[in-house]
Amino acid sequence: MIQPERITSFNNQEPKGSYILYWMQSAVRTRYNHALEYAIERSNELKKPLIVVFSLDLSYPEATPVHYRFLWDGLQDVKRSLSERGIGFQILFGSPVDIIPRIVDDACMMVTDQGWTRLQREWRQKVIDSVPCMVAIVETNLIVPVHVASPKEEWSAGTFRPKITRQLPAFLHPLTPRHVQVESTDYQPFTEIPSAPKREFNQEHVSDDTSSQSLPGGETAADHYLSVFLSGTIDRYEATHNDPTARATSYLSAYLHFGHISPLDIALRVMEHPGPGIHAFLEQLIVRRELSHNFVWYNPRYDQYEGLPEWTRKTLGKHRTDTREYSYTLADFEQCRTHDRAWNAMQLSMNRTGYLHGYLRMYWGKKILEWTETPEEAYSIALSLNNRYEMDGRDPNGFCGVAWCFGKHDRPWKERAVFGTIRFMNEAGLRRKFRLDGWVDRTFELYT
Repeated sequence: MIQPERITSFNNQEPKGSYILYWMQSAVRTRYNHALEYAIERSNELKKPLIVVFSLDLSYPEATPVHYRFLWDGLQDVKRSLSERGIGFQILFGSPVDIIPRIVDDACMMVTDQGWTRLQREWRQKVIDSVPCMVAIVETNLIVPVHVASPKEEWSAGTFRPKITRQLPAFLHPLTPRHVQVESTDYQPFTEIPSAPKREFNQEHVSDDTSSQSLPGGETAADHYLSVFLSGTIDRYEATHNDPTARATSYLSAYLHFGHISPLDIALRVMEHPGPGIHAFLEQLIVRRELSHNFVWYNPRYDQYEGLPEWTRKTLGKHRTDTREYSYTLADFEQCRTHDRAWNAMQLSMNRTGYLHGYLRMYWGKKILEWTETPEEAYSIALSLNNRYEMDGRDPNGFCGVAWCFGKHDRPWKERAVFGTIRFMNEAGLRRKFRLDGWVDRTFELYT
């Protein structure tokens, strides 16, 4: 079932070309992909072959070799799966703004998946403005399309939760895979566009980095981690998910960011499980995650200090000249050179694995605010580190998570130096949650 609210159409033209093009970009998977299934529907209706392409931009802002390697794993899964379904797939090298308009001259229509960040939206708009055929953007990486969940930027999870909850019955439905009537695996219409890995891409962008111990990418790996989570971890989730030593999280955030797994697929499979952690997990997957997309979609300054609520900027401004006991630069933070061994272990984990437990990431961000000369500089540093070193960086969840450390989607607390009325966190709080010293020692043992 593909709800019509998921589909936004542009350029209402008669379909006159020889194929349907699915420009895959945000949903790098074949399972539970509404954009792919919609493209197959149109291919079957028009009796035209479907071609799927991915535009691999080697200059994507803040992307690292680890990010590209993870993405490349996912693209190989897609290639194998589409081939099994009789659908042609090509990876084309270059910016979508340059590549996609060059390959739609003979397309009946183009289908693509939704994006939310500024660059993703600019890509889609520029392509739409320059192509002659009908275009459909299909939302498949959210359970409820962002404009359906709410028509405006929400103040907090408390204001957003009832709105999205009312919409869930209409969208929590399985997606049945379609079969193409016209196979296209041997159809290669874009021979003039570079479609083989360039030498520098192999060497510089997906080279094996022995310092990185990040997760494997792709929908097969994502399905594995979800299965492991449902096989028992979910039963401990509600009680221990804030304890980094309990290993009670799903480890799916990077797969959601790269579109290697569908949140709808996750939600439906979780709802089949009778364990006690269902409610707490779905709160994170649906309410909190889709609230972050609400923030990025409706706030044009989501990645800037000026995009924070007025009350947070006001209270931080009031304490701008407060004495900082410690003060560090971006290089100090990046190279784990603070006085706080626990914080250094957190950054080290990010550097080596691309992952930091969510509860620790809150402390991590709060301390950057506390140990930087100005709140504006702190915000810039936190975003830079998160985007570059987290596997799920450059994502609405990441932008929202950093903003939360500075008061977004929160309320005023007790006033104190530097923080003003922004929620404070300290090492004592970590020690109340879990055995901090053991986690720190283990992290240094593993990654140094």
